[in-house]
Amino acid sequence: MCGFAVRAAAHTAADAERFAAALALLAHRGPDESAVVSAGERVLMGFQRLAIIDREGSHQPMRRGDETDSERYTIVFNGEIYNYLELRDELVRVHGETFATRGDTEVLLAAYRHWGPDLLHRLRGMFAFVVYDKAADLLFAARDPFGIKPLYWTSFDGATWLASEKKALPGLAHPDFVDPDQVAHYATFQYAPEPATLHRHVHRLEAGHFAMFRPGAEPHPQRYFEPMFRPRPASDADRLAAEIREALRDSVRAHMQADVPVGALLSSGIDSTAIVALAREVDPGILTFTAQFTDPALYDELEVAAASAAALGVRSIPAPVSVEDVMAELPTIVWHLDDPVADPALVPLYFVAKKAAEHVTVALGGEGADELFGGYRIYREPRSLRRIESLPGSAKHLIRRASAILPEGVKGKSFLERGTAELEERFVGNAKIFTGEAKRRLLHREVSSFRDVTDPIWETSAHLDPTTRMQHLDLRTWMRGDILVKADRMSMAHSLELRVPFLDRAVWEVASRVPVEHRLQGAQTKTALRRAVANLVPPSIVERPKLGFPTPHRQWLAGAMFEWADHVMATSGCGHLVDLEYARGLLRTHRAGEADHARKVWAVMVFCLWYAQLDRPPVGAGRARAPRTAEATVDLGSQDLTGAAA
Repeated sequence: MCGFAVRAAAHTAADAERFAAALALLAHRGPDESAVVSAGERVLMGFQRLAIIDREGSHQPMRRGDETDSERYTIVFNGEIYNYLELRDELVRVHGETFATRGDTEVLLAAYRHWGPDLLHRLRGMFAFVVYDKAADLLFAARDPFGIKPLYWTSFDGATWLASEKKALPGLAHPDFVDPDQVAHYATFQYAPEPATLHRHVHRLEAGHFAMFRPGAEPHPQRYFEPMFRPRPASDADRLAAEIREALRDSVRAHMQADVPVGALLSSGIDSTAIVALAREVDPGILTFTAQFTDPALYDELEVAAASAAALGVRSIPAPVSVEDVMAELPTIVWHLDDPVADPALVPLYFVAKKAAEHVTVALGGEGADELFGGYRIYREPRSLRRIESLPGSAKHLIRRASAILPEGVKGKSFLERGTAELEERFVGNAKIFTGEAKRRLLHREVSSFRDVTDPIWETSAHLDPTTRMQHLDLRTWMRGDILVKADRMSMAHSLELRVPFLDRAVWEVASRVPVEHRLQGAQTKTALRRAVANLVPPSIVERPKLGFPTPHRQWLAGAMFEWADHVMATSGCGHLVDLEYARGLLRTHRAGEADHARKVWAVMVFCLWYAQLDRPPVGAGRARAPRTAEATVDLGSQDLTGAAA
């Protein structure tokens, strides 16, 4: 796990200095080594390394040649390739390759030389990487199938930039570059859906895409992987459970590869508990880490997670979180996100990653299980709404008119609205924060529709049942824009590599075929997964309903955080983009207990923190921890620019 930046255009010494300063903003992603090289006359490549495998070798940027040029190819690579040893053996056996290192980076570079873009279909892992072919004067950029690892790009002042995080790209401080249409999408989704960002000129390379382009030209991404559910007819439940269990067991074993300590993040749910149970088969001494809210009046997951750890025979380490900690750290948390993500669950994830990083360099997490196996309770909605949906159109019209009269936040209003709306209108993913008149009021203008984002995705799933269509949408929006963003940023903020064994292509192949009858049964979600791990995890966890990350933001905003949140909104300077007085009124109404506006207020507050930092990051943001190995800068080329990065 690391961070990199690339600048593709003719450069001067001053350009190289600015590039090195930009790379330094990614030091938290890789504090163990830093290097900048010139790969030919028109490409600068920089790398911040978190050493995981082959710690004494595999330095980046890495060069590799062919028969005509010993430095033809240069790569920067963030992630892990879990089948790199098999690929290495094939490259040696079939192509006569030799290797000077023990890591996956050199294998990846050799694979690109022989297989070109086709190598992407052979990779098992999480990755974002850029290869520069000096002889062809061509850059190749790629991102893993599910979007676990980030990759941003922009064209700015005649140069093409790519980076692991947006903060390393130029032109972010200018407020005119903020895109009002993406602000509107943020207000709905609680994140800016990829490939866009909140900056007009900055884009994300989408999950499962690659791009080939010349220095100075804009990338034109191409899709190489499209996850599509293909549920089979209902089949033998025990056989299906065995297939899931063995695919997941194999994935966990692959994800345990490391030359550093590996731990696991453990919540009160079945996903992370199953990962720990399988990881324990590889390492019986694995450490687990769980967030703990210190206010005794609030619910936290520690008691359940600690009981699970005890049942599995592993050690549980708590990560205390107080509301004072949250107010102190939230500006830095938002800075690490690059774009705001209004998911309160990222707060405990930030603190548990911080605690884990004190003990291990790699941690396993349960991300992706809900999207693959049907874990969200809202996926049961097509069944619960059948009675309303079966009513005549006139009756549904009257119900919808009645629901419109009810104030925002009143219990039952959302159910009535959703029951009288088409699936494509009512479901926009796991979060739907501001809608309709409330959204227009917040943004004080007519806004773009969320369906600009969702309709193209709905069109690709018309042949599927409603529940599977909801998963299909979440896999392309919610998981990429929320789940994996917070997982990457909150872990890398502390130089911790977070691995997600559920998002493995072999696990996906099994999950994609699970019939809907085996995903949802009655009130239970993830039925097939629960059956698969029933003999691995404590029975209380197998039957435990989905809770998410139960963050007490409602209580915080109505209590200890009220004045602070109000001050954040009042002083952010983004009143031309959002109606701050309206948002502050929602906060006051929430505090009075007249309606639950916690998610709306949290979304505006996080946006305000983000906007206020466009030109002034919080003090200490991006400060890297001390290297776990001796600090190193690496001379990798005749024109070494590492000195500029120091």
